[in-house]
Amino acid sequence: MFRRDQYFYYIYFFYYFKQFLLGHAIMTFDMDKIGIIGGSGLYDIEGFESHKWVPVETPFGEASDEFLTGQLNGRDVVFLPRHGRGHLLMPSELNHRANIWAMKHLGVSWIISASAVGSLQPEYVPCDIVIIDQFVDHTKQSTTHSFFGDGIVGHVAFAEPICEELRMILMAAANEVGIKAHNRGTYVNMNGPAFSTRAESLRNQKMGFDVIGMTNLGEARCAREAEISYATLALVTDFDCWKVEEEPVSVKTVIANLQKNAASAKEIIRKAILRIPNAPSWPSQNALENAIMTARSSWPNDTAKKLKPIIGRFL
Repeated sequence: MFRRDQYFYYIYFFYYFKQFLLGHAIMTFDMDKIGIIGGSGLYDIEGFESHKWVPVETPFGEASDEFLTGQLNGRDVVFLPRHGRGHLLMPSELNHRANIWAMKHLGVSWIISASAVGSLQPEYVPCDIVIIDQFVDHTKQSTTHSFFGDGIVGHVAFAEPICEELRMILMAAANEVGIKAHNRGTYVNMNGPAFSTRAESLRNQKMGFDVIGMTNLGEARCAREAEISYATLALVTDFDCWKVEEEPVSVKTVIANLQKNAASAKEIIRKAILRIPNAPSWPSQNALENAIMTARSSWPNDTAKKLKPIIGRFL
């Protein structure tokens, strides 16, 4: 015969077991997502399931847009159109801190960036993809490319600004789907919004740099401070203007070629997602270890609160 005390035992057991499962599910959903930031011509990505646009308020101001969350190829993914839906933001108007803070807040541990670039070398022709490994900063916006300040000082290692593990996953994915991708390259980040003068373009070309763009350096720096692995698919749209026998870069040229290689970028991303591990363990995801100079006892409460998604494991 079923006793009353057994009945309450099973009720309590299933209640707490359910709470455990719910808590575990919430924890899993909130961590270890894959972020995708789409640049010019890549404002969305097909194949999302259970997707919804999520607004995120940040202590650094407004992000470029709401964030599209959902599942892609069985993984939790967060997508952000870098310039906003409808391309509303110039490169110099991008709020990298807000974008990356929100990604971290949403549980992103990896970011794949797709970005239009001009070629500075003859071997990179329009519609090629360069999976870069280095940056040169010509933006002079370093104060807006860091979360630190206001009483907490941090200096992350940035000798290798691109996560090599994620970069090689993108290379392997490109090879798997048969898309031509160049292995390594240096990305010069200029201010914009105007394209280069011919003198600037010739200087960059003679310096041996590979591609030029207006957006990715700030993302990469903020991602490193946020301990997010970051890598770039640089989508070649033009020859900038160093190659005098070619038509100088224009919006018309950029858009026409972006429509061609945006599809290639999406194909690489869909394959790469399958290769990314389930949990973060790479060096770039531990970038703040020994990087914060300010003693914990001296951290201003307001700054620590603002940076909680970034430095929360040290609080």
